[in-house]
Amino acid sequence: MPRTSFATMRSPTNLHLTSDLVARTLRTVEEEGPEPNWTPISSDQLDGLVQRIETEARGEEIWVFAYGSLMWNPGFEIAATDDAVAFGWHRAFSLRIERLRATSDAPGLMLALQQGGSCSGLILKLPHATQSQDLRKLLAREIRYAEVCDMVRWVTVRTGTGNRRALAFWACPRQSALTEHVPLEEAAGLIAQACGPAGSCAEYLHRTVVDLAERQIFDANLWQLQKLVAAKLEALPSPISPA
Repeated sequence: MPRTSFATMRSPTNLHLTSDLVARTLRTVEEEGPEPNWTPISSDQLDGLVQRIETEARGEEIWVFAYGSLMWNPGFEIAATDDAVAFGWHRAFSLRIERLRATSDAPGLMLALQQGGSCSGLILKLPHATQSQDLRKLLAREIRYAEVCDMVRWVTVRTGTGNRRALAFWACPRQSALTEHVPLEEAAGLIAQACGPAGSCAEYLHRTVVDLAERQIFDANLWQLQKLVAAKLEALPSPISPA
C-alpha cells in the first residue's frame, strides 16, 4: 500500500476542542428556509440522480466512502463496512453554508473531499434489499440543491483486500462560490461562530475528530483546525451561571 501522505497519519493524541467548549456554541435557532441563491433539489431530480448512480453501479453492490459525519451518523442500516483510504483526496472544511448548522448572520463551514493528499475513512455498503430507498435518502441528505448535483462521484479507495469503487461527496471546483479554499485560521473563525437548527459547526467538527481519534486516524489539518477553534472559544467570555 502506498505510504499515507502528511494529511492523514495515525497517532494517539488529546483533543483541545472539548464538549464543554462546544456547549458554548449551541443555541436554539429557527429554520430560515433554503440556502440563499440555491435551488432545492426537486423530487424528480433526486429520482434521476438515484437512477444515474444505480446505472453507473452496473448491478454491483454500492459502497459509500465515509470521511466525516457519515462515519458517526450514516443515516441508514449498514450491510457491511471496511477501513479505506482514498488516495488523491483529502477532507477539508470547504463548504460554505448559511443554513443547517449556520445562519446568514453567522455563516459556517462543512466538510467535503478536495483533490490532493490522502484521506483515511470507511466504506459503507448499502443493503441490497433497500438499496434504492437508502440511496435516495442518502442523496437527499447530502445533495440538497440542484446546482450541486455533480458533487457526488465515484472514487477508487484502497482497502485491506484491494481496491474498491465507492461513492463520495466532494467539493466540485465548478462550484467555486461554494467550495473555494479556506485558510485554516479563517475556517476556525467561521466554525467557532456558526450555529443553526441542526446544531453548531464546532459540534460537527468535535464529533468528527472524536470519531477519528477513536478509530486511531489522525488527520493533520483537522487536528490543527480543532486546536484553533478551541482557542477561539476559550477566548470568549465565560457564560453567566443562572442565579
